[in-house]
Amino acid sequence: MKEKNIHTNSKLETRNSQPATSRRSFLKRIWGILGIVAGIEMLAVFSGFFAPGKRNLSGTTQTLVVAGNVADFKLNSVFPFRSGKFYLARFSDGGFMAISLKCTHLGCSVLWNEDKKEFMCPCHASSFDKNGVVINPPAPRPLDTFPVIIEEGKVKVDIGKPVRRLAFDRSQITYA
Repeated sequence: MKEKNIHTNSKLETRNSQPATSRRSFLKRIWGILGIVAGIEMLAVFSGFFAPGKRNLSGTTQTLVVAGNVADFKLNSVFPFRSGKFYLARFSDGGFMAISLKCTHLGCSVLWNEDKKEFMCPCHASSFDKNGVVINPPAPRPLDTFPVIIEEGKVKVDIGKPVRRLAFDRSQITYA
C-alpha cells in the first residue's frame, strides 16, 4: 500500500511542477498576435498610397476622369476637381488645361483665388498664375499638368500621367 501512495504522490508532484500557462505569457501571445495584425493593416494602407488612381470592382486602375461636357465650362474660368487632384482651367480662346493641385515646392495642395486669379500655396506662400507658372517663390517650377482628352464633346483628364514641366507652352493647352 505504501508503494501505491508513493507512486500516486510522484504523479501529483509532476503535475504540479509543470508550469501552467501564466497570465503574463498569455497576454504576451495575444499582444504579439494583435501586433502582427496591426502590421498587416498598416502595410495594406501604405501600399494604397503607392498605387495611382482608383481601383474599380474588376481591380483595374482607373486614371481617366470624365470632367464633364465642353459646354459646361465657362470661358476664362477654373474648376476644382479635388477627388481627381487637379484644377481644370478653361481659357478665353476655349482651350483646356488640367493643372495639378500639388505645389512643386513641398507638395501642399494649392488653392485657387478667384479674386486674384492665381493659385496660392498655404504652406509657404508660393503663388502661380492661371497657367500654373510661378509668380512668387519658393516653388522652383510651374505646377505639373495632366493630359486632357476631348472626345465626343466630353472633357477627360488622365490623372495617371502627370507632366512635369519647366515652363508654360501654348502646346500644353488642349482644344476641342
